[in-house]
Amino acid sequence: MSAVTREEIVEAQRLLDGVSLRTPVEESRALSAIVGSRVVLKCENLQRAGSFKIRGAYTRISRLSPQEKERGVVAASAGNHAQGVALAAQILGLRSTVFMPEGAALPKIAATKQYGAQVHHAGTTVDEALVVAREFSERTGAVLIHPFDHVDIVRGQGTVGLEIGEQVPGVRTVVVPIGGGGLAAGIAVALADQGVRVIGVQAAGAAAYPPSMAAGHPIPAEKMRTMADGIAIARPGDVPFSLLTEAGVEVVTVGEEDLSKALLLVAERAKLLVEPSGAAGVAALMAGLEVSGPTTVVLSGGNIDPLLLLRVVRHGLAAAGRYLLLRVRVDDTPGHLAALLTEIAAAGGNVVHVEHDRTAPDLAVDDVEIAVQLETRGPDHADQLRAQLVERGYVLV
Repeated sequence: MSAVTREEIVEAQRLLDGVSLRTPVEESRALSAIVGSRVVLKCENLQRAGSFKIRGAYTRISRLSPQEKERGVVAASAGNHAQGVALAAQILGLRSTVFMPEGAALPKIAATKQYGAQVHHAGTTVDEALVVAREFSERTGAVLIHPFDHVDIVRGQGTVGLEIGEQVPGVRTVVVPIGGGGLAAGIAVALADQGVRVIGVQAAGAAAYPPSMAAGHPIPAEKMRTMADGIAIARPGDVPFSLLTEAGVEVVTVGEEDLSKALLLVAERAKLLVEPSGAAGVAALMAGLEVSGPTTVVLSGGNIDPLLLLRVVRHGLAAAGRYLLLRVRVDDTPGHLAALLTEIAAAGGNVVHVEHDRTAPDLAVDDVEIAVQLETRGPDHADQLRAQLVERGYVLV
């Protein structure tokens, strides 16, 4: 790990004193019960600008020469790195320009602007925005602050690992979301001499690390589709990839339903708001990842668009069996809808939406299909409700 050393991360920690927060760790009894050993959450969602990114951004920017600082900085990001760079530049009195993909979350765009950055849109992914940011850097002389592929970025992010080592004595496993890999690489270096197992987690819809590790070098992901925009990076960074490979860090993937369930659990049980990428480590534990405790899960960010939060919570409720869609066929005569709703109410279901369909090709002329969306108390209650309707003679489709 010659590219980054623990001593350099310790120096970055001194540099960040008074800039980044020493975020808390919180016990998670819910996750501890799932995995059978102690689990704590490292709450980088409570960091300044809402994620760990200020650590690497400030470390990198503060070390620029006076001539480089005069030219300003430029970055590409879906939101968290954008805010970290903008805030770091504001603290240091520098000009900042940020290129964000089309469709970036509006709250992240607004926050980046409030920190003083000039925001432009480019491409549909971080990788495409990064191409434009490089062109801007070459044209104007502004220094490109890469979101993960620079040793100073890794050194700054590695301070999360130092804090975990201090806050969770005897920690044996750290589970951390991975996009480009800067955070996981920094943590791996910071904890290398303590024998800690570091596990990275990617969204299955944007997972470049597993095939890259199999190939022995970074290769772009074949697809990029996930709600976890904070870790939706098409190609691993050369610097973090080298560090993670040398450290033997494992990388696992989680699906969209896993992320939804995790976000919901963190909100309900830990009373913490995180974005989908920030919940990736929790998702891995809930999906059955085997770990040895004490385990620390890094909640890497909390910058979530309220509209996405609404959709994710609804999806999470459905995935957890607490939000149920029933399709029931009945005779198209008066009273059948009222009778169906009465049965659902008697079973304890709370109806939130009802639709009728009389035009489906496979419907008889005197039949109607009723789609009912309802809230339940969980999977067992949902199964009980379905069984009760079938027992009463209703046809579920």
